[in-house]
Amino acid sequence: MSTPTNSAGADQSPVFMLQRCYLKDLSLEQPNAPKILLEQAQPTVDVQMNVESQTVVDGIFEVAITATITARINDQTLFLVEGKQAGIFEMRNIPQEHADLLLGIACPQTVYPYLRANLADVITRAGFPPVHLAEINFQAMYESQRAQEAGQSPSGLIAPDGSALN
Repeated sequence: MSTPTNSAGADQSPVFMLQRCYLKDLSLEQPNAPKILLEQAQPTVDVQMNVESQTVVDGIFEVAITATITARINDQTLFLVEGKQAGIFEMRNIPQEHADLLLGIACPQTVYPYLRANLADVITRAGFPPVHLAEINFQAMYESQRAQEAGQSPSGLIAPDGSALN
């Protein structure tokens, strides 16, 4: 004799999965071309990052990472590339404190490699050597942001790769 299964119990199991990863926005500017392309000086490269998340519908979230890469020779811009890579994640039956960790750490870690590849590709297609973005420790970044929001001083500064600076 078989025992009846509880379908309500199955509905309560935690769900965390990537539904889709996509390039949401991409731009490339070479405002001083072609003259600056004749310069022989080594450019300086500045990278800015931002991570954001939002609820799409109940249980569905979008997490997006925006990176802006600016290369300059002296005071002139060689190129400026900005890309926004996003992922749609399904999260159900997960306690809020765990959902916050997933949105702040696991989701960006999933999306970031796609952003790195897309930006390196567009820079190469623009005729420059690729800029390979460093790995980022999203856990350290998340903890630093939470400490700042709580009005606390973070244990240390966070480098672009997410590591702590002392």
